[in-house]
Amino acid sequence: MNPTHTNLPPRAKSGGKGKKQPVPKKKKSVWKSFFKLILIVLLIAVLAAAGYAGYLYIKGNEVIEKSGIDKPVAPGQSAKEKPITVLLLGTDHRPETGTYLTDVVMVASMHPETNTSTLVSLPRDTLIELEGYKATKLNAYYPRFKAAYNAAEKKEPGSGISAEEEMKVMMSKYLGVNIDYVTVIDFQGFRDVVDTFGGVDVNVQYNMCYRDSADGTDINLTAGPQKLDGKKALDYVRYRKSRNCTPKTKESNDFDRNARQSEVLHSLLDKMKSFGGVTKVGNALDAVSDNMTTDFEQEQIRNILKTYYDIGKEDVKFMPITGEWRSPNVYIDDNELNAAKQALQDELAGKHNAGGQGTEADSATTP
Repeated sequence: MNPTHTNLPPRAKSGGKGKKQPVPKKKKSVWKSFFKLILIVLLIAVLAAAGYAGYLYIKGNEVIEKSGIDKPVAPGQSAKEKPITVLLLGTDHRPETGTYLTDVVMVASMHPETNTSTLVSLPRDTLIELEGYKATKLNAYYPRFKAAYNAAEKKEPGSGISAEEEMKVMMSKYLGVNIDYVTVIDFQGFRDVVDTFGGVDVNVQYNMCYRDSADGTDINLTAGPQKLDGKKALDYVRYRKSRNCTPKTKESNDFDRNARQSEVLHSLLDKMKSFGGVTKVGNALDAVSDNMTTDFEQEQIRNILKTYYDIGKEDVKFMPITGEWRSPNVYIDDNELNAAKQALQDELAGKHNAGGQGTEADSATTP
């Protein structure tokens, strides 16, 4: 198959992005890891061996057609020529809970001429006080909007507007930028991808135990090198503190969780690049598409792949907004919020500034 006639970008060169990252000193690592996961979802095909490219090209198009909306991109709105802003949501949606709490909320602006991006992330427990909206935690809005939409579907009083659209409108107002698209990925997709590649190899630094019968959470990991399946890998990256366990296990801070997420992603990347992993890429693409919701048009996804496939980590400005934890909410720092708003606006104007990527999380973190 002649690669010049495909709709997908050329394969990524080896090196660089797969290097082991140092233990994070700044809070940007978790968002860098999540952004990498989004790229893995869209670019997994280009990580495979050349002999497998034909199948992956076909499979990649199947996923695009399955995930994206089958309608044309409006004139002048192509990501190849116009900067766009995307809302990324990672939801705590699992079969055993049925909830849709958004544990990850990130807004990314990208500019095609500079081939750069600015990513702003907000703590999930951020107290949102915005005109026209009832004050509550940020991660509670998506399930609230979803319930309102479902009520309207049943002819009950409700909004009649999708939860994804409601989140775009609200976050556009909150951050002062127009959000073009939204993509939602749930935890089940993460678990399925890990299982597809036969688990991930990690070194658990200390025992982790957390039990909650209310949502079915049962984390019970012992220290030492081991291979984790999808469920345990999710437990590993989510663990925060011990509960209903005797003896109690060590609590985990944000830096610890960031390092574990990076460790799991690097292990997953190694699996994907192996010969055995190549043969499982198709199943992984299916797993991801089954657990992702987006309002991207199919052609726009291809436009993004063609435009940003070679974006490097040095081209991405990470701006995690921190704040003060006063149970049960995080009260974010106004100066950081204003700086993030300005950075998004600058990115859209083609004024990418690589400096100031992230802030020390010395003030406070989500618990």
